[in-house]
Amino acid sequence: MILFSDLFFKKSFFTFFCFILLNVDLPHASGQTQYPKYLNKDYVLGKFNYQKDSSFVKVDSSFTTKDIYLRKETYQAFLKMQAKAAEEGIDFYIISGTRNFEHQKRIWEYKWDVKHKELPPLERAKKILEFSSMPSSSRHHWGTDLDLNSLKNSYFSTGKGKQEYDWLKKNAHEFGFYQVYTSKDHGRKGYNEEKWHWSYLPLSSMYLKFYNEHIQYEDIQGFKGCELSKELQVIEDYVNGIDPELL
Repeated sequence: MILFSDLFFKKSFFTFFCFILLNVDLPHASGQTQYPKYLNKDYVLGKFNYQKDSSFVKVDSSFTTKDIYLRKETYQAFLKMQAKAAEEGIDFYIISGTRNFEHQKRIWEYKWDVKHKELPPLERAKKILEFSSMPSSSRHHWGTDLDLNSLKNSYFSTGKGKQEYDWLKKNAHEFGFYQVYTSKDHGRKGYNEEKWHWSYLPLSSMYLKFYNEHIQYEDIQGFKGCELSKELQVIEDYVNGIDPELL
């Protein structure tokens, strides 16, 4: 019997899922991947109307108190995961899902103009980037990433929150979800740890690959502080600043 490492299993599973189940062709001899037709620069930059996109679905009110949308594949995987967790008395609620460029811009510029306005521009951007993405660089643009139950790491350290987090760490991968912003104790760069942020990797890994192949710093523009993106290495350290085992 051949034993595979967890990392090998992850990568094998995602390759199979993305390229076979999603009907995405394997890389050609030239090394270029043939992506789905809908996947373009505007998509990964969040510059499209997901509410009018038939590939997205609104999350049922039993799982959120807001108007939240996700890609259908992400939502179906979430429903399966929630159903399994409910069998063990654990419930998950979606606090945030898809956010387009304009939504992310509102978050960013509120923090820029109000919350951290006393800081010099470079330090202000670094402070915001502890937990919030620059517009055009957020995984929330893609419909694959969701925030669950609380936006405080401390919530997941004790009591009910710890039970939820422990369940996710043990079981979420069975449904395609992974915590991308893990501890930075071992050298991961970018955003601080986010125990609430889970990504549907069968899709998001493909979107990240496309992003790295097609997006340049000139594409990150149209909001206050955007001129700092290159100096801060937003693509290298933040867009790609995920758990290295998932790259």
